[in-house]
Amino acid sequence: MARYEAVIGLEVHAQLGTESKIFCSCSTRFGDEPNSNVCPVCSGMPGVLPVLNEKVVEYAVKMGLAVDCRINGKSVFARKNYFYPDLPKGYQISQFEEPLCEHGRVVVEMEGGTKSFGITRIHMEEDAGKSIHSPAENVSYVDLNRTGVPLIEIVSEPDMRSPEDAVAYLKELRSILVYLGVCDGNMEEGSFRCDANVSIRPLGQEELGTRAELKNMNSFRHVQKALEYEIARQIDLLEDGEAVVQETRLYDADKGVTQPMRGKEEAHDYRYFPDPDLVPLVLDPAWVDKWRGELPELPGPRRGRFESRYGLPAYDAGVLTAEREVADYFEAAVAEYGEPKKISNWIMTDLLRQLSQTGLGASECAFGPKSLAGLVRMVDEGAISQKIAKDVFLELFETGGDPEAYVREKGLTQISDTSALEAAVDRVLSENPKEVEAFRAGKKKLMAFFVGQVMRKTKGQANPAVVNELLARRLG
Repeated sequence: MARYEAVIGLEVHAQLGTESKIFCSCSTRFGDEPNSNVCPVCSGMPGVLPVLNEKVVEYAVKMGLAVDCRINGKSVFARKNYFYPDLPKGYQISQFEEPLCEHGRVVVEMEGGTKSFGITRIHMEEDAGKSIHSPAENVSYVDLNRTGVPLIEIVSEPDMRSPEDAVAYLKELRSILVYLGVCDGNMEEGSFRCDANVSIRPLGQEELGTRAELKNMNSFRHVQKALEYEIARQIDLLEDGEAVVQETRLYDADKGVTQPMRGKEEAHDYRYFPDPDLVPLVLDPAWVDKWRGELPELPGPRRGRFESRYGLPAYDAGVLTAEREVADYFEAAVAEYGEPKKISNWIMTDLLRQLSQTGLGASECAFGPKSLAGLVRMVDEGAISQKIAKDVFLELFETGGDPEAYVREKGLTQISDTSALEAAVDRVLSENPKEVEAFRAGKKKLMAFFVGQVMRKTKGQANPAVVNELLARRLG
């Protein structure tokens, strides 16, 4: 790779979180019975006319504003013509020469510093249906529920030079969409999907190489692996004196390879022309100003505020602000108990692990920010040990409840009374004479062993500081 440079551009399709489709009133609900959310408009019956969903325009403009795009006062819908079984009209309504948003940028914090990636355009379009193939039955089915679901396509400049750049850009883009509340960012359900255009060229060369388009990447990890494989594949071809072919390739996650799908289409292959059933969209500047005023604090500024206001390291701030719900949870907990770093540690380890395992969002968690703040306070005040706190958290995560009341009810209060702990310390030392002898001979690391044994005998309720003090006194 040292002799070559990768050039990567991404096309992201984000499904907008409206209740109805872009040009009709059919539901956009995911997982409904196949072909149950279909009408004459989205199924392409003759003589029907599309009516634009105003909420789609609002969501698309808000995304454009969030990434510093120019919002065009006039944009035009176009027909993108191609023939697939899941495209009932034989064309897709999109935008081509006059899109809604242009010339934006996404700023990403990376290990080596800040990087800025350009956005060429953001335009509105309708989704196609879904083909379902059944090898066992040797038949294919078509589900048109997704046909007409509103999308925005976000096209980046070819500014990325590594798979790491691409993944960082995607994560920031997804985070912005979710913060805005315009897309749920679910890659598994297809509401946030990505195609990548990748080529390589010798270092120092300005001219772009022949590009391949990669599809079928439904996770950040798949994007990373697909790009790594494709870059290596193209380098091998050039090193062997062969040419890279312009084509569309599918990523096979099981094999970790990209495979040819079809020749890469160009814009002229789609025979774009303005849709005769839709007039140009002309935006009132007052609407744009109103929507601009409704933008929330976005991930980048919030990261900076978490660092400056709460004194958090950049890493903590990045983790906490990646999801809006998690950032809100953190701030609510800190408002209850002003120890930002301690709250951050609990969220980044215990809370995020449990949310991942249960598939819950932070706002769905029964153990709310006030409960977490109370738990951290109890540890700081010496009422319970860290170990007991972890157990209480796991017990109350799904059911919720007041941790202080739970500790009181279960008798889990930390034992700090010296006289109550002396017996446990003496018993541990008498049961482990060889370890005592080894400690006194110089193996000071055995102190952790003795503390652990005392904690076990007291079921985790002993105050570790008091235990250490008693052991040090007994062991000399």
